[in-house]
Amino acid sequence: MNRIMPTHLSPSSRCLPLCLGLLTAAVSYCLPNPTFAAEGNRPPNVVVIFIDDMGYADIGPFGAKAYKTPHLDQMAAQGRTFTDFYVTQAVCSASRAGLMTGCYNVRVGIQGALGPNSKIGINPDEMTMAELCKQKGYATACYGKWHLGDRQEFLPMQHGFDDYFGLPYSNDMWPYHPGVRHLSEEERIKRWPHLPLYDRNKVINPKVNGEAQEQLTTQYTEKAVSFIDENKDRPFFLYLPHSMVHVPLYVSDKFKGKSGAGLFGDVVMEVDWSVGQVLDAIGRNKIEDNTLVIFTSDNGPWLSYGEHAGSAGPLREGKGTMWEGGCREPTIMCWPGHIPADTVCSTPAMTIDIFPTVAKLIGADLPDHPIDGKDIWPLMAGDEGAKSPHEAYYFYYGSGLKAVRSGKWKLVFPHEYRTMAGREGGKDGLPAAYSQATTDLALFDLEKDPGETTNVLADHPQVVEQLEKLADGIRQKLGDSHRKIKGTENRPVGRI
Repeated sequence: MNRIMPTHLSPSSRCLPLCLGLLTAAVSYCLPNPTFAAEGNRPPNVVVIFIDDMGYADIGPFGAKAYKTPHLDQMAAQGRTFTDFYVTQAVCSASRAGLMTGCYNVRVGIQGALGPNSKIGINPDEMTMAELCKQKGYATACYGKWHLGDRQEFLPMQHGFDDYFGLPYSNDMWPYHPGVRHLSEEERIKRWPHLPLYDRNKVINPKVNGEAQEQLTTQYTEKAVSFIDENKDRPFFLYLPHSMVHVPLYVSDKFKGKSGAGLFGDVVMEVDWSVGQVLDAIGRNKIEDNTLVIFTSDNGPWLSYGEHAGSAGPLREGKGTMWEGGCREPTIMCWPGHIPADTVCSTPAMTIDIFPTVAKLIGADLPDHPIDGKDIWPLMAGDEGAKSPHEAYYFYYGSGLKAVRSGKWKLVFPHEYRTMAGREGGKDGLPAAYSQATTDLALFDLEKDPGETTNVLADHPQVVEQLEKLADGIRQKLGDSHRKIKGTENRPVGRI
């Protein structure tokens, strides 16, 4: 498939990246921000569409050419694309913890991808985005993959959501996982029990099979559209975390073979259709001028799956690494009349920033405990001269600090990582083997080198020194297993 870097992202239309010399001022910088509830208006609806394992170059606005994504193209034309938008960690549960709490996932204790019957999950003392919205009387719903703990006390209905329909974890966590196919069914189920489908707190299908998975995207979408129709006259928060395009790939009959680009293309086209259905419901109910819609992904492509994986385009590596291809995500935000149409922002931002930005927009109170995200409404609104409110972003994998980004600079610390090393991935839903590689300390200029190909460490010693100091600061707060540092601000994960 020919998925290339987007050509419409012209420098003249971008937000100005934060210069390193302005970092100190940027920490306290914040443009005035509309708080709609305080102005006597109905606070805005919020829709977050969160795709699983979608690569940076997997949709039309970010360069996909092998298949069409007309609804995402429309969303980009009516809104704002973010070229440098990140997740906290390039893996399922950790990424979702950052989105839902506004915190680096290491702060709230959730790492990796939680498996079935996990004894840990999101702590009830953490405020989720749904609970944030409930302060202002919002209707709230989650339709899709949750993956913040599958015991009942960790599920969405116990964390601020009025309705939930979906899978409690990834759709490959079942007895047909490639890693256990060679075993007897009895042995497979010991490793991966049957996959359950939930409706609220009740399991309505204890043994999801391939045929059932073909209907997931449609079912999530239908639930989302019904929720919008039912709550058009009140503020609502809709969280739509699709199970696709995570392997194993499944698509409904209406999109089988439609893309002409294989199963992966078919699946992306169905996700695009889902976005269209949500946008149509918002328009049909005449609430588009009062609804913020955010589209992004939980991490980059799972490259070992080859033809069943997406593409990071010009970016380095993919899921499971904190190179740009793992943690930089295709992101679009749309809100007619508030977010400027057909514009691009290349200033760095992250999913942790959505939580405090929503809080400011709706007039809700942030939790008493510290969070890491900051209000990025000036960037979303395209305000002239808007800058990042962050001094830096920090990239952990597991509990080890892998990198820090400030402005255009990214300092990568020595660590081991998985890679396909230029080899093709697997076929027919079976993965190829990764190799292990190591990196030394490296500095990259992401404006000139988004693919992280050229280490300019020796040319910029002062930049390295400043980024090292920033990294030392976060290590004291959140720790760093590579240096055997325990943080002072980590909070406990939820435990049964």
